[in-house]
Amino acid sequence: MTLAIVNTRASLGLDAPEVLVEVHLANGLPGLTLVGLPETAVKESRERVRSALVNTGFDFPNTRRITLNLAPADLPKEGGRFDLPIALGILVASGQVPAEALERLECIGELALDGKLRSVPGVLPVALAAKQARRRLIVPRANADEAALAGDLEVLPADHLLDVVSHLLGQTRIPAHRRDDLIVLPDSNNDLQDVRGQHQARRALEVAAAGGHNLLFAGPPGTGKTMLASRLPSILPPLIEDEALEVAAIRSVCGLPIDEQWGQRPFRAPHHTASAVALVGGGSKPRPGEISLAHQGVLFLDELPEFSRSVLEVMREPMESGAISISRASHQRRYPARFQLVAAMNPCPCGHLGDPRQRCQCTAAQIQRYQARLSGPLLDRIDLQVEVPALPPDQLTSTHTAENSAIVRQRVVDARRRQARRSTLNAHLPGRELEDACQLGATERTWLADVLERLNLSARAYHRVLRVALTLADLAGEERPAKSHLMEAVGYRQLDRLLKSG
Repeated sequence: MTLAIVNTRASLGLDAPEVLVEVHLANGLPGLTLVGLPETAVKESRERVRSALVNTGFDFPNTRRITLNLAPADLPKEGGRFDLPIALGILVASGQVPAEALERLECIGELALDGKLRSVPGVLPVALAAKQARRRLIVPRANADEAALAGDLEVLPADHLLDVVSHLLGQTRIPAHRRDDLIVLPDSNNDLQDVRGQHQARRALEVAAAGGHNLLFAGPPGTGKTMLASRLPSILPPLIEDEALEVAAIRSVCGLPIDEQWGQRPFRAPHHTASAVALVGGGSKPRPGEISLAHQGVLFLDELPEFSRSVLEVMREPMESGAISISRASHQRRYPARFQLVAAMNPCPCGHLGDPRQRCQCTAAQIQRYQARLSGPLLDRIDLQVEVPALPPDQLTSTHTAENSAIVRQRVVDARRRQARRSTLNAHLPGRELEDACQLGATERTWLADVLERLNLSARAYHRVLRVALTLADLAGEERPAKSHLMEAVGYRQLDRLLKSG
């Protein structure tokens, strides 16, 4: 047989589109031609495959004209993942491996010059796609655990090209890989019980966890803003399997380890020097950014005003849509980005505006420039804005034990269960469904309208107040928000008053 077709898959964001490696041997001037929009690493596979076949004792058809086509031709092909399917295609086309052995089979892997198989990134999306296509999958052994996360899929791990060929010839079968169930261990190092005092901030953290709301802590240095933010994942409900797979797939395409983070809510804390591309994703070859790596988890931005304003502004659209689209001239990538934003900031450059312990040394112009780094539209998208004041010494030294994360998490789970019966988390509830769920009476509407006018809140902020009030009702086990819930929700929009204090 002079024509062979091998099934494999490319990497396109979180998708793994099917690629057919077509190999044709013909008479003519000897040579090897590779077509199908390959980039440099794929073109170099010609030499890796040639050396791997020769060094493992197979015949390389040097006297024939070899044409390799990676179809579809208009799909960009990147990386060394096509080495193994190209090598198998040449072996089938030259008659060294029967074509029937490749039926209902996909393979992926990079070849060393001695024929060993090396791991490649982005295997989990490949495994999920192969499972949907109901095919078996051959992968390098280093990728076997990751591929097995797909569930009901026959994963065949191999260390060497010889192992793959021996399996296809029926000589030594590769046993299907099975991995032990992964146990999700809670992070015992970050428990809410460690937080002393700060009752309003703790309450805001619980409300944020229950409704999926964005949260901003503002206050002097050393008051526990970062400590509070790091405790948010500990009171969030565990990921369900589909969510865990989605989070793992993002880490997979980024080449990050999966096992150590499996089933845990991501917590990403980029430095304030991060660029817009690092934060939202992009580059000449688009990759996920921090907002996608924080999908289904928490994105913590410490020292929020120290971030470039242009960097912060690019987050506005993903905060609303829960996804980020990265467009380039020839292609587009779309990555999920349904994250909870938790930010922390000082009220002024020195940090002591409104601090009774120490006098602020900043001028009015310095404070104005510092606060102007946060735009009104960005603040509108932050549901909870909470002051974290300095604690008196007696609270710091108190031996009183606060509630631990497990107790708070149970209340959060109960509140989210009520929201699930409604439709979705309150933070993502569409406007019409939000109004129907709140069912405010005439008294509550009149009071809220007066507050909106006095505080000069936008229409977006109005809906944010309703969402927080609905979450407060869910935590209290009530069907709809009462006036007390509306009052507490309005109280969480206190940033303007804080920044103007002192």
